Amino acid sequence: MLGKTAGGLFWMSRYLERAENTARLLETGQRMALTRTKNSAEEWGSVLKTAGVLDGYHAKYDVISKDNAVDWVLRDAENSSSIKSVIKQARDNARLVRTALTHDVWSAVNSTWMQIDEVMKRRVNERDLPATLELIRHQAALVRGATLGTMLRNDIFDFTRIGTFVERADNTGRILDVKYYVLLPTAFAVGSSLDNIQWESILRSVGAGGGYRMTHGEKTRPSDIAQFLILDQRMPRSLHFCCRKIQENLSYLKKDYGFAGPSCEASNALYEKYLDQNIADIFEFGLHEYIQDFLTDLGNLSRQIEIDYRFYE
Repeated sequence: MLGKTAGGLFWMSRYLERAENTARLLETGQRMALTRTKNSAEEWGSVLKTAGVLDGYHAKYDVISKDNAVDWVLRDAENSSSIKSVIKQARDNARLVRTALTHDVWSAVNSTWMQIDEVMKRRVNERDLPATLELIRHQAALVRGATLGTMLRNDIFDFTRIGTFVERADNTGRILDVKYYVLLPTAFAVGSSLDNIQWESILRSVGAGGGYRMTHGEKTRPSDIAQFLILDQRMPRSLHFCCRKIQENLSYLKKDYGFAGPSCEASNALYEKYLDQNIADIFEFGLHEYIQDFLTDLGNLSRQIEIDYRFYE
């Protein structure tokens, strides 16, 4: 496979995953802002920071407001990480590698872009925001279903899956770091109803509320949430699950190509360094420091994959 094709598949999947994750984040920000009795701007600042777009927002706006924050994350053309921007980039990459995709996958990606482009021609008002976010999540699930249901399990599939899980791990890490770190001062106090709502919102932001309750029951303990989102092997958005999938798909590429680049070793090292331990060790080290180090090494792994498979050649 040409490196440019591999890169197109990888980034198509990353951008689609990013769009869904950002939609979940906006939905969570809206819920959490409603729990604040005084100033919800604090929560929207947290959303912007989690999405990695706070600096760009401040370059355009002086003050954080809900309407501007939502528009910046949702559709602003000046924000290259807005949902509309990344879906367009996903569609552009899909068009680049169209011959490597099944008809169902290409149609799902193309349909996603056309629907989102139509819905976001103008600012989305508060009344229509829930339906818009649901549309984004629905379309992302449609593409994922088409991929899982129609793609051969070959190198094409492997590059799409690696892109998905690199992006998903990055998102889960960011949410844990920003949300958990902001709430940490009250984390081990007796939980108020406000604290409980906010912890529940963290789980909702990664679609983990139901799975958490099946595993840990109704009580939302901070240490249990961290354990679930970092180390649980069954939770499809946990760091452990994502890193295992990256390892697996890189190993399949190794078999297909008879080549094991530094990215294979880096993925194994990432797992051994961060996920072969228990939650008590992580807290002793410091959750914020742990997540920051993990995200740095994950970014290095992503860049190494690009180098190993010559994405830009």
